[in-house]
Amino acid sequence: MTRTSEEIGRGLAAPRPAQPIAPGTRIHVIGVGGAASSGAAIHAAAAGAIVTACDAGGPDPLTGAVAAAGIPIAWSHDPSHIRGADGARLVDRVAVTKAITSVDPDHPELVAARALGIEPESVQQVIADAAATRGRRLIAVTGTHGKSTTSGWMLDILVGAGTDPSGFVGAMLPAAIAGPQRGVARIGDGRDFVVEADEYAGNFEPYRPDITVLISAEWDHPDVFADEAAVVTAFADWIRRSGSATGEPPTLVANVGDQGVRRVLDALAGWPGRRIGVQLLADGEAAREDAAIIGTVVAEAGDGTDLVVGGLRGPGGEPDRVRIRPIGRHLAIDGLMAAGGALAAGVDADSILAGLASFEGVGRRFELKGEVGGVTVLDDYAHHPTAMRATFGAARRRYPGRRLWAVYEPLTYHRTAAMLDDFAEVLAEADRAAVIDIWAVRDPDRTITSAQALADAVTARSAVPATAIGSPEAGAAWLADAVEPGDVVLVMGGGRSYVAAEQLVERLRARG
Repeated sequence: MTRTSEEIGRGLAAPRPAQPIAPGTRIHVIGVGGAASSGAAIHAAAAGAIVTACDAGGPDPLTGAVAAAGIPIAWSHDPSHIRGADGARLVDRVAVTKAITSVDPDHPELVAARALGIEPESVQQVIADAAATRGRRLIAVTGTHGKSTTSGWMLDILVGAGTDPSGFVGAMLPAAIAGPQRGVARIGDGRDFVVEADEYAGNFEPYRPDITVLISAEWDHPDVFADEAAVVTAFADWIRRSGSATGEPPTLVANVGDQGVRRVLDALAGWPGRRIGVQLLADGEAAREDAAIIGTVVAEAGDGTDLVVGGLRGPGGEPDRVRIRPIGRHLAIDGLMAAGGALAAGVDADSILAGLASFEGVGRRFELKGEVGGVTVLDDYAHHPTAMRATFGAARRRYPGRRLWAVYEPLTYHRTAAMLDDFAEVLAEADRAAVIDIWAVRDPDRTITSAQALADAVTARSAVPATAIGSPEAGAAWLADAVEPGDVVLVMGGGRSYVAAEQLVERLRARG
């Protein structure tokens, strides 16, 4: 069953065009352990706000950068964060992620805020306002897949080009971009602000980008979108509202090799903005007429991918060859999209090529966690069948001939239930499969499916039974007894699956 954005964000202020944050504004961020919440807190503080934050989950990889920014974090939720003992308001604004309002719109801190006349806002609204505070040109990266890698890659290109951008990315950025205290935010003094724009339940609505980068459009978030047509409509309607920040004509950088993106372009007929088409050619495929930047993978090896890129030097310019570090066509597409966005922002071809070659990647995207006793452990954020299949392909090419374990922590019950057969089909392609407990996040109903149901569906399609292995911690212990030298263990998921990968490495090291 789908719900509207308003139902999922019940009690939140409606999204609005960004407004500068007045110096000294007191902003409280609830659930700061999330990526967007962490980014909102850091950027609001950099914009001159007095920021406080809370999260009942305790410290996690994202809260370190928040604390390093001097933002006090309470490890509990309590109305006293909003209202003083005398009943007076302690803050001027309250921001929260829809992961909380989806399951608890009457969260005690939200109730306290409303009682004081404070209308809670989405954390994305705070990020948009922070960008507007310093008059940034907004570059938004969106799509079903690849947002974090593409936005991180674009930031890396802009940093290398000397433009000193700011940005928010929904994954841990390398130190070369974010600084010594790695996090999801970069604070710069330049003109541009790169933001990962999430389509879930209208999260991208506060953003009115001057440049939009659209990577893919496919059915996902089945609690919001009934089908792919609804996804296409959401992207098209949002893009039509773009470009209001600076008055410049908006630009859309579109992956014209993606069928869903082409449907979005059809829905944008008559849109007055500029378009830059990007296409990564498959074997034997011809370039589309609307493709201005064209890439071809010419070689893949263990240490990277050789990519020929045409169009960066203008029509008729000689193509360039560059080696990028990531393995996999899906990541080569992300690199091309970052190149297209940087070109739209005015970066020269040489700087773009240098950035394509230097990018280290973002956290939890085919991230090597360790190699112990002949066992390789990788961590990846893949949580959709399409992304998982692409990541499998990258693992097969990076580690040919080795036994591949697919260890998956499903992200949300509703997605798992709606796509159970698709998940089972892709997991059955691995040599061994294991399923961690489902990470609920924003699920109000946790009865509609289970990790065991997915494991059973995989077993029905595979020669080797799949196993439901419990929590990430329990899963790490189970895997430590099951893996053998030569195995590649690909741990995937959008919740706490990284814990399983980290603890598996620790257990293997402890055994010597």
